Amino acid sequence: MAADPAAAAAAAAISAVMDWRSSPDARASAFAYLESVKSGDVRALASVSFLLVRKDQTLEIRLHGFKMLQHLVRLRWEELAAAERNEFANLTINLISEVVGPHEEWALKSQTAALVAEVVRREGVPLWNTLLPSIVSLSNRGPIEAELVAMILRWLPEDITVHNEDLEGDRRRSLLRGLTDSLPQILPLLYSLLEKHFVAALSEHAKHQMDLAKQHAGTVTAVLNAVNAYAEWAPVTDLARFGLIHGCGSLLSYSDFQLHACEFFKVICQRKRPVDVAVAEYDATMCNIFQVLMNTSQQFLTRSKMQPSAIDESEYEFATCVCETMVALGSSNMQCILADGATTFHFLQQMLEYYQHYRVVLHFHSLLFWLVVLREPSKAKSVARVSGDNSATGNSASTGDCSMEKEKKGVSVFVTDEIYSTILDISFKKMLKNSASASSGLVELWSEELEGKSDFSNYRTKLLDLIKVIASQRPVITAASVVQRVNVVFGDTNQATKSPQDLDAMEGAQLGLEAVVSAIFDGSVDYGKTDHETKSQIHNIFEGLLQQLLSLKWTEPNLAVIHGHYLDALGPFLRHYPDAVASVVNKLFELLTSLPITFQDSSNNSRLARLQICSSFIRISRAADKALLPHMKNIADTMAYLQGEGRLLRGEHNHLCEAFLVMASSAGIQQQQEVLAWLLEPLNKMWTQVEWQTAYLSDPSGLTNMFGDSQFMWSIYHTVTLFEKALKRSGTKKSTATPQAPTAMAVPGNLHPMSSHLPWILPPLLKLLRCIHALWAEPFAVSQTEEIKAAKSMTVAEQASLLGVTGKLTKVQVAPADGLLDAQREGESKENNIRNWLRGIRDSGYNVLGLAATLGEAFYGCIEGSSATLALMENVQVMEFRHLRQLIHLVIIPFVKYCPAELWQVWLLNLLQPLFVHCQQALHYSWSGLLHEGRAKVPDSIGNLSGSELKVEVMEEKLLRDLTREVCSVLWALASPSLNSGLPSLEQLGPSNRMDSSLKNLESFASSSLIGFLMVHIGTALPALRISVEVFTWTDSDAVTKVISFCGALIHLAVATNQAELRQFVAKDLFSSIIHGLSVESNSIMSADLVGLCREIYVYLSNRDPAPRLVLLSLPHIKKEDLLAFDDSLSKTASPKEQKQHMRSLLLLATGNKLRALAAQKTTNVITNVTTRNRSSTTHHGSNAEEDDHIGLAALSPT
Repeated sequence: MAADPAAAAAAAAISAVMDWRSSPDARASAFAYLESVKSGDVRALASVSFLLVRKDQTLEIRLHGFKMLQHLVRLRWEELAAAERNEFANLTINLISEVVGPHEEWALKSQTAALVAEVVRREGVPLWNTLLPSIVSLSNRGPIEAELVAMILRWLPEDITVHNEDLEGDRRRSLLRGLTDSLPQILPLLYSLLEKHFVAALSEHAKHQMDLAKQHAGTVTAVLNAVNAYAEWAPVTDLARFGLIHGCGSLLSYSDFQLHACEFFKVICQRKRPVDVAVAEYDATMCNIFQVLMNTSQQFLTRSKMQPSAIDESEYEFATCVCETMVALGSSNMQCILADGATTFHFLQQMLEYYQHYRVVLHFHSLLFWLVVLREPSKAKSVARVSGDNSATGNSASTGDCSMEKEKKGVSVFVTDEIYSTILDISFKKMLKNSASASSGLVELWSEELEGKSDFSNYRTKLLDLIKVIASQRPVITAASVVQRVNVVFGDTNQATKSPQDLDAMEGAQLGLEAVVSAIFDGSVDYGKTDHETKSQIHNIFEGLLQQLLSLKWTEPNLAVIHGHYLDALGPFLRHYPDAVASVVNKLFELLTSLPITFQDSSNNSRLARLQICSSFIRISRAADKALLPHMKNIADTMAYLQGEGRLLRGEHNHLCEAFLVMASSAGIQQQQEVLAWLLEPLNKMWTQVEWQTAYLSDPSGLTNMFGDSQFMWSIYHTVTLFEKALKRSGTKKSTATPQAPTAMAVPGNLHPMSSHLPWILPPLLKLLRCIHALWAEPFAVSQTEEIKAAKSMTVAEQASLLGVTGKLTKVQVAPADGLLDAQREGESKENNIRNWLRGIRDSGYNVLGLAATLGEAFYGCIEGSSATLALMENVQVMEFRHLRQLIHLVIIPFVKYCPAELWQVWLLNLLQPLFVHCQQALHYSWSGLLHEGRAKVPDSIGNLSGSELKVEVMEEKLLRDLTREVCSVLWALASPSLNSGLPSLEQLGPSNRMDSSLKNLESFASSSLIGFLMVHIGTALPALRISVEVFTWTDSDAVTKVISFCGALIHLAVATNQAELRQFVAKDLFSSIIHGLSVESNSIMSADLVGLCREIYVYLSNRDPAPRLVLLSLPHIKKEDLLAFDDSLSKTASPKEQKQHMRSLLLLATGNKLRALAAQKTTNVITNVTTRNRSSTTHHGSNAEEDDHIGLAALSPT
């Protein structure tokens, strides 16, 4: 080492990096030196690295040396000449003999095996063919050598099983072909090693030769890991022919190896039946696997029933692996055993036992199986009408025709009514989440400790999906089962109150009822075609439940809400049996009027319940469709009566109005117009009055006067929300299906029913929003009272949302959009009252504008674009980020999507120019603060926030990222294909060497491409272009994802036009920015798209502009020869995929592998050397320190 100063310096640097006593500066300096070695001369890197892995170095230095060698092979192999690569390969193979000593660290063996495998993959089949005989010979020397051989064999197929862009094309196919040809040597070798060293481990253990036994057991584990690497792609029949399925099956009985062996089966069980080999041989192999797994599974299930307390966590872990494997097997290969009725039925019974199991993890995996096998499309039709017991136990196929028939029908032949009933029973019971109010000693409920806080909703969704699948196939059984569950959870219906546990159970059963009713009456099977007898049974079941619900006398708020939800769950039933609609409507009004209107109740329980009941009207209206039309007058009369009596609040009235609009939507446009006239005309007179607009909307000081009249203030709010509901619920889906659909609206008969109301709705609304925006502007912001200044800060709900703790909010803290507030509640501060009102008006007001924009001509023709621009953009510079994001999301993006092309000049240009100018400046300033000072600089008023300053910083960064993504969403919308139909694709543009004289000018695209229109108006385009280049450095992958399509459209436009300035921007600024973006690790997820953009710029513009070549030549590690070789490679292929790969390789070379987005993607394919052999973290082999030194050979005996 003393003879090589470079190696000595590298070793010292590694020691400094690894030494915790090193100062931060020393560690950083040492790290920088090592990076310089890795990116420096490739031959020096190889020489230093080989010296670092010598035996006279410390373990840390040797391990780092191996990593440096792997780095060279992965990223810089092509820089070596052929002779140098051959010498490197020989040196690598020679390293094997240096790490086979009995006292060598396992990590060194693993790194050596990884390096050898990496070199073989790089050099390909010739090296492997040369190496194979010596590998076989080495494996015969002893357990340590055999373990190393197994490691090498394990890593060889890594690039087959893990996607690696470096091995696309011929090299990947060559590797696969070479390894496939070697399978007759590799697989018998693996089986031989498995058998030999397993037997040896048992023998040495019997002789109490623990060290030798440990070595042999380590080899068995290494071989199993290798076998698993081939199980994913090697022919299943070959794995069986060479004994590996038998061998791994035998190891399922030994606790030290059973998890690794089970992983082997889990991989195989996911394989699909091949079409290019004999199916019979494949099926026979899979049938054997079924038997192996079912035997192992039965042992656990029997013991779980007989001695549940005797099963420890390690056994449950293995049982979970077995269950997962059986789920994979049954989901992918059930057809292999369908000819054997007894085996199929036995398998289904075992999966049913897992579904019933106390352990929710086992139940959950079984749930996935039942979802797959019961969803078989071929089965749905044949099963929907079947009743009775379909048990097929003991009936195996006797002929080929019978076998094919059973396979065609699928699993349904073997699923009995009893199985369906059991699944349903368990599903309804598992609908709850484990909590203080919901627990059971009989079944383990889902808890946050099992899979994480966010997974329960996904789990419950799967439960409901399974219930729906069964309901579509066994409607009568499912209906009876869910009604039985409802009766159980209702208990004594005469009780005035219920415990929290009872309420949770009732809510869970309601979800089940909703799923069942929806599946039967709205599912894939047409209920109208169901036979009469089945219909009669279903009707009787649900009619009985409905009568029971109608007879309930619950008045406690929580029970009243649940009561309403049960009624609206029957909405699809009412559509087919409308005779009961009147009774349901009357019951809902009875529930509504039974709850008092109380302003003094700080918890709002009663008023929340009233709103929920009104929401039930909406849900029933949507589900029951035309069944409610005959009852509209009765509902309207009841609403008028209650309103006249002062027993119906405005928020409740709006909910019922929304229900009316839903009802009318099923009757056609004319009915909607009549309902809208009935609902909106009473508001027209008040809303269009000049007096209130003059008093309150002339300037922001007038708006502050409105804050003194709480009742009028909330009346305005509810008026705006009713406009919002009217726009949401009226019209047809076709009217908003496609942007720029004014032609469909041109015919008077096809006008949207809200069209005639927009001219009087929108002008006052724009004035109102303009005044609200001005509250943040000078001079009004200075002269406001302290209450109003405080009210402009965030609500508690907004704070919680930014911190990701929305679930912890109380009902009182919910935003006013739920309609809770009609006036200031007793005890509530005026500040909070104003704050909630401001947020509610923004939410609904912005939504009204965005929804109205989807009407196309009807909207853009009824108001002046200048009035909208004034209201929305006059004070955009003082908007807080949260408000600006909301404005963009709800208003600006719909304006962009639906504005007719002939109005782009009047509307979009005037809106986007101030928006882009401000957003570019604000985002640049804020991101500079975050990236350089560690804190985003945002204008938002956070308000009072308990806790540390860290919370404020988190919220500020969240505000910045949210706005960034929304601004990029505008760019994404601008580039949408529907708004750029005149922009040709690169394929349409043809050769990349076209002259400017043959290209169109930019103005020719201004009427058929929104991007083209934008680029013509440079004042609006410039800030948008600045955003598009800066976003790549802003470490936000979501924003980059959104801006990619905008950049792509710019490239297409630059290629299609003769506009020199645009071409230069794309060829230089955009190209440089994208390459810089590839140095940001967070962009790794879309690195392929970014490389694709680079490829388009270079391929289509480098012949017309020198900038792309100059940009590449400015990169630190590129030479002119590299660029010439790159051009030569591009000229030899027309494949975009291969050209992208060449571009990717060049960028890595030119930057010295510093592009973190590409390097981060590669690390997913890099060999990761496991430092522990056990799959499980659970200790299986005792608890004292002495036993920990061994592998637990006591467990080698069968469990």
